Amino acid sequence: MRIDANKLARCALDAVGTRWPHKLDHLILDEADLPAPAQVHPVFDGCYDWHSSVHMHWSLVRLRAYTDLRDEIDMRFDTHVTRESVDRERAYAAHPARRGFERPYGCAWLLALQTALNAEAERDPRARPWADALAPFAKEVAARLVLFLQQSTHPVRVGTHANSAFAMILARDHAKAIGDEELLRTVDAAALDWFGADQGYPARYEPSGADFLSPGLCEALLMSVVLGDAFDPWWRRFDGGGVALAHWETPVPLGDMADAQQVHLSGLNLSRAWCLRELAPRVDRAQGSAMLAAADAHERVSAPLVAKGDFIATHWLVTFALLAAVSPS
Repeated sequence: MRIDANKLARCALDAVGTRWPHKLDHLILDEADLPAPAQVHPVFDGCYDWHSSVHMHWSLVRLRAYTDLRDEIDMRFDTHVTRESVDRERAYAAHPARRGFERPYGCAWLLALQTALNAEAERDPRARPWADALAPFAKEVAARLVLFLQQSTHPVRVGTHANSAFAMILARDHAKAIGDEELLRTVDAAALDWFGADQGYPARYEPSGADFLSPGLCEALLMSVVLGDAFDPWWRRFDGGGVALAHWETPVPLGDMADAQQVHLSGLNLSRAWCLRELAPRVDRAQGSAMLAAADAHERVSAPLVAKGDFIATHWLVTFALLAAVSPS
């Protein structure tokens, strides 16, 4: 399904520029430590919460070459993604008591944003100052993720922000793009340790009522890039003879699109579509065809809803529509 780049760019620009309501992820260190979002997050202060602002900026980079709103996008990055503002973001996240800040989801999206900015700067030098400004923060975040993965003994298998596999996919893409061998080795080692022996995945237990990710499909997508040519036997064991895939072929019915938890299910359809499309060429032809058909079905349910309705939906769903999309238009 092709998308309307101008419509999605307009939605993303409006979202990152909307400062209230805001759900601040802030550890209060003392009674005077009560900042407004813009004080501690001058780059990512809008868009309802920090991680959504990060990945909606990723969306703007992704859309920049395809939209008539490029000048507005550039102005946003010129005024917000500066060395001074990024340094304030770094200082906030660097406090020892905040080592878990936005980990792993927001951290992984920051790495994805850096990857996108690096690629955009290669295509268009206009983006180079933004990529250079964010790079020190991305380097610090990558190092924190390495330490976190090395110290963790178990994955988190939920369908929400704490999911390990989703963050590892984004982090691994970043590691490959910039040649961060330590991050790449750490992600691969954790993936093999945590997921290598999985089999007969109980897909019927998905979804929970607040999922925007499929834990099983994210795990499979991660293992497909980690295992490469060795993925097929792992997938056959994991899929349990087609039982898991049969469950994932049906889109999830949507709930209240103005409810902060129920709206996640719309994102779930889009993230499932993304995983299914990515996995399709890595399985046998029959299952690959089924995956592509299922991806289309999931996208048809949720894609029309991403840029309209309540801010609780429009502040983040554009990103997942872009993950799922074949190409902008």
